[in-house]
Amino acid sequence: MAPSFVRELLQLVAFALPIIQPCSAASLYSTYKFDPLEHLGGVAPYFEPQDPPASPASPQGCTTERAVYLSRHAAIYANDYDFEEYIDPFISKLENNTAVDWTKVPALSFLAGWTAPMSDAEQELLTRVGRLEAAQLGVTLSFRYPTLKLPSRVWTSSAERTVKSAESFVRGLELDDNEMNVVSIYESEEAGANSLTPYKSCPAYSSSFGSDQSAVYLEKFTKPIMARLNAMAPGFNFTANDIYGMMELCGYESVIRGSSPFCDTDLFSPDDWLGWEYTADIMYHYNVGYGNQISGVVGLPWFNASANLLMADSTDEQDMFVSFTHRELPPMVFVAMGLFNNSAFGGSEAAINDTMPLDRINYNRVWKSSHVLPFMSNLAIERLNCSDSYGYDDGDYYRVLVNSAPQPLPDCADGPGTSCSRAGFETYVQDRANLFQGYSDKCGVEYDNSTDIYSIYTDSSAGNGTSVGKRYEAFEYGIEE
Repeated sequence: MAPSFVRELLQLVAFALPIIQPCSAASLYSTYKFDPLEHLGGVAPYFEPQDPPASPASPQGCTTERAVYLSRHAAIYANDYDFEEYIDPFISKLENNTAVDWTKVPALSFLAGWTAPMSDAEQELLTRVGRLEAAQLGVTLSFRYPTLKLPSRVWTSSAERTVKSAESFVRGLELDDNEMNVVSIYESEEAGANSLTPYKSCPAYSSSFGSDQSAVYLEKFTKPIMARLNAMAPGFNFTANDIYGMMELCGYESVIRGSSPFCDTDLFSPDDWLGWEYTADIMYHYNVGYGNQISGVVGLPWFNASANLLMADSTDEQDMFVSFTHRELPPMVFVAMGLFNNSAFGGSEAAINDTMPLDRINYNRVWKSSHVLPFMSNLAIERLNCSDSYGYDDGDYYRVLVNSAPQPLPDCADGPGTSCSRAGFETYVQDRANLFQGYSDKCGVEYDNSTDIYSIYTDSSAGNGTSVGKRYEAFEYGIEE
């Protein structure tokens, strides 16, 4: 019996092997997925990368007593520099080109009927997707902090896109009309540190920082793409800037029209997108990150003021403090706080630039602008009161969230979850202040009445702001009656 059974089994295996062999391990077990919209740096629509995958819920035994938020504005039609440097030149070149029949270029056939999603007049304006992103953040915070008093004021820099983001946020957060006011802070170039755009008042900062370094990797990653596209459509003469602008359109067109043919991975492969992302990461590293010595100096006043606010015994009528700004300030605050530092574990601060080489991608970096700086990117610092939290003393603890992902502070993770004890937090804030204090001096300020202190939260001269108005008005733009 046994030999007969074995013989039958071998026959079955012999029959099945030809069927099984063509199935590769990749097709059976691969879970690889790639979404270009999650690799577009400061052009990415809001998403939550869950990095690290720690729970955003309060740790066991802890409740949030107070929270401070700093948020970038929501999605816009286009940043002025991106539009003028990359997107508009590509659009103009496309509109004026008559040498290519795009219907005969498979990966680019959509260009035969494609039209630009934005105009020069729409630069910097919030899109409808942007208004939805901002309102969604308001709803999210109402669910996250059901026991906190709603804020009576929300602060914003004075640009239209930040103001409209704040207004839409209020509409998502408040329960009834006119419960909250939006306080607009003028984007002055002589406000010192007391501003939501303190980099504009810092002569030592330049918006051009990082351009030279990122241009090196831009040339490297676009070279094979240019060769491929020019072989497909030799009459267009694709340049590095064309490639970069086309890939930016993936993000911008998606937040305008809901999707974009430029996001197709048959047009640009995952490796192409990772090259674009790394180019952006290099720019932000040297512009507002650890590669710029002034970054932490500019970011410290907001962090210091927010920490003091959280540790204060009383904040009068508000439990929640929310401010809106541009893409530059949040990463500068990250530097001041020591977050997303490539050299945090081993390595040397002096060699921080070595972690962002210009000739190859550092895939192990933690400085990823797509994760920390999409549209509507937000940083939160919470004060937690913990009681009967297993293994920890009762008392106040402090926790940081970036886009809902808890971020442990380096050298200060002695509380439940990723939180930090009161004593540890006080020491940590002072240590960071010792590194970066002296805004006016280090910025080389020469104008009168500069200040190193961020006092907008408590300064009555900022005013009480204005109410947003009827609920639907925050969403009225772009909707015909």
